[in-house]
Amino acid sequence: MEKLFDVDWRTMFIPSSSILEIIIRGSLTYWFVFLFLRFFRRSSGQLNVTDILLITLISDASQNAMAGSYESVTEGVALVGTLVAWDYSINWLGYRSVFFDRLGNPDPVLLIKDGVLQRQNLKKQLITEDEFMGLLRQQSVESVEDVKRCFLEGSGNLSVILKEQK
Repeated sequence: MEKLFDVDWRTMFIPSSSILEIIIRGSLTYWFVFLFLRFFRRSSGQLNVTDILLITLISDASQNAMAGSYESVTEGVALVGTLVAWDYSINWLGYRSVFFDRLGNPDPVLLIKDGVLQRQNLKKQLITEDEFMGLLRQQSVESVEDVKRCFLEGSGNLSVILKEQK
Protein backbone atom coordinates (compact mmCIF):
# COMPACT_ATOMS: atom_id res chain seq x y z
CA MET A 1 0.00 0.00 0.00
CA GLU A 2 2.91 2.31 0.76
CA LYS A 3 4.24 2.03 -2.88
CA LEU A 4 0.85 3.11 -4.18
CA PHE A 5 1.35 6.66 -2.90
CA ASP A 6 5.11 7.02 -3.45
CA VAL A 7 6.00 9.77 -5.90
CA ASP A 8 9.48 10.06 -7.37
CA TRP A 9 9.61 13.84 -7.53
CA ARG A 10 13.16 13.80 -8.85
CA THR A 11 12.37 11.90 -12.06
CA MET A 12 9.13 13.85 -12.46
CA PHE A 13 10.74 17.30 -12.64
CA ILE A 14 14.50 16.91 -13.16
CA PRO A 15 15.35 16.37 -16.82
CA SER A 16 17.13 13.17 -17.77
CA SER A 17 18.65 14.81 -20.86
CA SER A 18 19.64 18.28 -21.97
CA ILE A 19 16.78 20.77 -22.40
CA LEU A 20 18.78 22.36 -25.24
CA GLU A 21 18.92 18.97 -27.00
CA ILE A 22 15.15 18.64 -26.67
CA ILE A 23 14.63 22.13 -28.10
CA ILE A 24 16.95 21.34 -31.05
CA ARG A 25 15.29 17.95 -31.67
CA GLY A 26 11.83 19.53 -31.48
CA SER A 27 12.83 22.35 -33.83
CA LEU A 28 14.34 20.06 -36.44
CA THR A 29 11.40 17.66 -36.36
CA TYR A 30 8.91 20.53 -36.53
CA TRP A 31 10.58 21.99 -39.62
CA PHE A 32 10.88 18.63 -41.41
CA VAL A 33 7.22 17.78 -40.76
CA PHE A 34 6.15 21.33 -41.70
CA LEU A 35 8.04 21.20 -45.01
CA PHE A 36 6.76 17.70 -45.83
CA LEU A 37 3.17 18.76 -45.22
CA ARG A 38 3.56 22.13 -46.93
CA PHE A 39 5.02 20.80 -50.16
CA PHE A 40 3.48 17.34 -50.40
CA ARG A 41 0.04 17.66 -48.87
CA ARG A 42 -2.92 19.94 -49.46
CA SER A 43 -6.43 18.61 -49.36
CA SER A 44 -9.78 20.11 -50.16
CA GLY A 45 -10.45 21.81 -46.84
CA GLN A 46 -12.02 18.82 -45.14
CA LEU A 47 -10.36 16.26 -42.92
CA ASN A 48 -11.02 12.77 -44.17
CA VAL A 49 -9.94 9.40 -42.81
CA THR A 50 -6.57 9.45 -44.58
CA ASP A 51 -5.80 12.95 -43.25
CA ILE A 52 -6.52 11.88 -39.67
CA LEU A 53 -4.47 8.73 -40.16
CA LEU A 54 -1.58 10.76 -41.58
CA ILE A 55 -1.61 13.17 -38.63
CA THR A 56 -1.75 10.31 -36.13
CA LEU A 57 1.10 8.40 -37.79
CA ILE A 58 3.28 11.51 -38.14
CA SER A 59 2.82 12.31 -34.47
CA ASP A 60 3.75 8.77 -33.49
CA ALA A 61 6.68 8.55 -35.91
CA SER A 62 8.12 11.90 -34.90
CA GLN A 63 7.82 11.34 -31.14
CA ASN A 64 11.16 9.60 -30.69
CA ALA A 65 12.93 11.94 -33.10
CA MET A 66 11.74 14.94 -31.11
CA ALA A 67 12.10 13.73 -27.60
CA GLY A 68 14.51 10.82 -27.54
CA SER A 69 13.66 9.04 -24.32
CA TYR A 70 12.61 11.80 -21.97
CA GLU A 71 10.80 11.06 -18.74
CA SER A 72 10.29 14.32 -16.86
CA VAL A 73 7.45 16.82 -17.03
CA THR A 74 10.07 19.54 -17.54
CA GLU A 75 11.28 17.91 -20.76
CA GLY A 76 7.72 17.52 -22.03
CA VAL A 77 6.95 21.17 -21.29
CA ALA A 78 10.15 22.26 -23.07
CA LEU A 79 9.21 20.19 -26.15
CA VAL A 80 5.62 21.44 -26.29
CA GLY A 81 6.84 25.00 -25.77
CA THR A 82 9.27 24.62 -28.66
CA LEU A 83 6.53 23.37 -31.01
CA VAL A 84 4.13 26.15 -30.01
CA ALA A 85 6.90 28.75 -30.40
CA TRP A 86 7.67 27.58 -33.96
CA ASP A 87 3.98 27.55 -34.86
CA TYR A 88 3.54 31.10 -33.58
CA SER A 89 6.79 32.23 -35.23
CA ILE A 90 5.76 30.96 -38.65
CA ASN A 91 2.40 32.73 -38.39
CA TRP A 92 4.07 35.94 -37.17
CA LEU A 93 6.74 35.81 -39.88
CA GLY A 94 4.07 35.10 -42.51
CA TYR A 95 2.27 38.25 -41.44
CA ARG A 96 5.48 40.29 -41.65
CA SER A 97 7.23 38.77 -44.69
CA VAL A 98 6.11 37.85 -48.20
CA PHE A 99 8.65 34.99 -48.27
CA PHE A 100 7.29 33.37 -45.11
CA ASP A 101 3.71 34.02 -46.20
CA ARG A 102 4.37 32.09 -49.41
CA LEU A 103 6.19 29.38 -47.45
CA GLY A 104 3.25 28.89 -45.12
CA ASN A 105 0.41 29.46 -47.58
CA PRO A 106 0.38 27.91 -51.05
CA ASP A 107 -0.95 29.97 -53.95
CA PRO A 108 -4.60 29.47 -54.93
CA VAL A 109 -5.21 26.95 -57.71
CA LEU A 110 -7.78 27.69 -60.41
CA LEU A 111 -10.29 24.83 -60.68
CA ILE A 112 -13.04 26.40 -62.82
CA LYS A 113 -12.55 29.12 -65.41
CA ASP A 114 -15.64 30.62 -67.11
CA GLY A 115 -17.76 27.54 -66.47
CA VAL A 116 -15.07 25.10 -67.66
CA LEU A 117 -13.61 22.57 -65.24
CA GLN A 118 -9.81 22.71 -65.17
CA ARG A 119 -9.29 18.95 -65.00
CA GLN A 120 -5.48 19.14 -65.11
CA ASN A 121 -5.50 21.26 -61.94
CA LEU A 122 -7.93 18.87 -60.22
CA LYS A 123 -5.61 16.03 -61.16
CA LYS A 124 -2.55 17.87 -59.77
CA GLN A 125 -4.43 18.41 -56.48
CA LEU A 126 -5.60 14.77 -56.40
CA ILE A 127 -9.26 15.78 -56.23
CA THR A 128 -11.73 13.57 -58.08
CA GLU A 129 -14.56 15.16 -60.05
CA ASP A 130 -17.12 13.51 -57.74
CA GLU A 131 -15.39 14.91 -54.65
CA PHE A 132 -15.15 18.34 -56.29
CA MET A 133 -18.82 18.35 -57.27
CA GLY A 134 -19.69 17.53 -53.66
CA LEU A 135 -17.63 20.50 -52.50
CA LEU A 136 -19.42 22.74 -55.01
CA ARG A 137 -22.82 21.54 -53.76
CA GLN A 138 -21.74 22.48 -50.23
CA GLN A 139 -21.25 25.99 -51.65
CA SER A 140 -24.84 25.88 -53.06
CA VAL A 141 -23.57 25.54 -56.63
CA GLU A 142 -25.52 23.13 -58.81
CA SER A 143 -23.54 23.31 -62.04
CA VAL A 144 -19.99 24.07 -63.12
CA GLU A 145 -21.46 26.25 -65.88
CA ASP A 146 -22.79 28.68 -63.23
CA VAL A 147 -19.27 29.45 -62.00
CA LYS A 148 -17.08 32.25 -63.35
CA ARG A 149 -14.04 31.26 -61.26
CA CYS A 150 -13.38 28.71 -58.54
CA PHE A 151 -10.12 28.45 -56.61
CA LEU A 152 -8.69 25.96 -54.15
CA GLU A 153 -7.20 28.34 -51.59
CA GLY A 154 -3.99 27.70 -49.66
CA SER A 155 -6.12 26.83 -46.62
CA GLY A 156 -7.81 24.05 -48.60
CA ASN A 157 -11.13 25.92 -48.78
CA LEU A 158 -12.94 26.65 -52.03
CA SER A 159 -13.61 30.21 -53.22
CA VAL A 160 -16.43 30.34 -55.74
CA ILE A 161 -17.28 33.36 -57.89
CA LEU A 162 -20.58 32.87 -59.69
CA LYS A 163 -21.40 34.22 -63.12
CA GLU A 164 -23.75 37.17 -63.06
CA GLN A 165 -27.36 36.17 -63.64
CA LYS A 166 -28.94 37.71 -66.73
